[in-house]
Amino acid sequence: MDFNDLVNRKSEWLRGDGPRSDIVMSTRVRLARNLDEYPFFGWADNEHRKKVLEKLISVFNDNELLKDTVLIRIKDISEIDREFLVERHLMSQEHAMDVQQKGLIVGDGEKLSIMINEEDHLRMQILQSGLNISEAWKIIDALDTSLGEVLTYAYSNRFGYLTACPTNTGTGLRASVMLHLPALAMTGQIEKVYEAISKLGLTIRGFYGEGSEASGNFFQISNQVALGHSEVDILDNLERVITKTIAREEHTRDYLMDKKKRETQDGIFRSYGTLKSARIITSRETIKLLSAVRLGLNLGLISDIDVVSLNDILLLMHPAHLQKSNSKQLSSHERDIKRADMIRKKIGGGN
Repeated sequence: MDFNDLVNRKSEWLRGDGPRSDIVMSTRVRLARNLDEYPFFGWADNEHRKKVLEKLISVFNDNELLKDTVLIRIKDISEIDREFLVERHLMSQEHAMDVQQKGLIVGDGEKLSIMINEEDHLRMQILQSGLNISEAWKIIDALDTSLGEVLTYAYSNRFGYLTACPTNTGTGLRASVMLHLPALAMTGQIEKVYEAISKLGLTIRGFYGEGSEASGNFFQISNQVALGHSEVDILDNLERVITKTIAREEHTRDYLMDKKKRETQDGIFRSYGTLKSARIITSRETIKLLSAVRLGLNLGLISDIDVVSLNDILLLMHPAHLQKSNSKQLSSHERDIKRADMIRKKIGGGN
């Protein structure tokens, strides 16, 4: 895989044309599986880890559903390229560490990725633009069924699929939806959303999922546990909560335009002006400003930029992407300068 070619290629989750993409950035469905005959990754020695990697690679090479995928051995790529893959949501931050005997399968269009020897032997994910829970599940379920015909998974008649983390045991399913909820955040209602969904067995995380903070008013809502619930129950519960959250965000956006229009406009256009004119800008400030501009676009206040361009900036602003696009390592200060240059170029802010 040529990582340099990927820099300017659209990631599936940022296409901006999926259902309800005005509020829902992406949908991810992931399955965790382990092979019955080998110790889990955290308990396995290097030789067992190597056997798992080679066995899974062999199985994947013979699977018709994976014929257009690319294999990446994590130890063979640079630290920047590893971070690049994390930024594109193709693998976790944990997968970028302790890299011996780890692999990554990436499908055409980056809709599919499979981590080999992360926390579990096998973590498959489907990532799609917009609200696409049922479609994403259909794709990953077919792949899981196909692989299950030739692999013996660690499974208990009492507990279901066995995983390294107890919260994944059972179905091994983790489904999440990334939403942009600026109105709820601006009006202080996001805490009520946290409280409401936690009572329904769901959790809210940040832009990069588990362990990450919410930034730019982007939030991932996902199921908290997989044990004791069927796949259908988990997905239906998530879809119901997402639908209600979307409705609440829409209602609050209407409120802002009706009761606080001047203040809302001011915040949006100040943010847009800063992005157009800044010469030095951090990633934290960028994502905050992009959130406001994205809201302005959705509310019809801004019309000279589209969501695809905003999504491009959202991805290209990250450290590894900036360094890949500039073909060299950059210090934090240099990245802040290059980030501002890139943003002005993308949104027509001049020299």
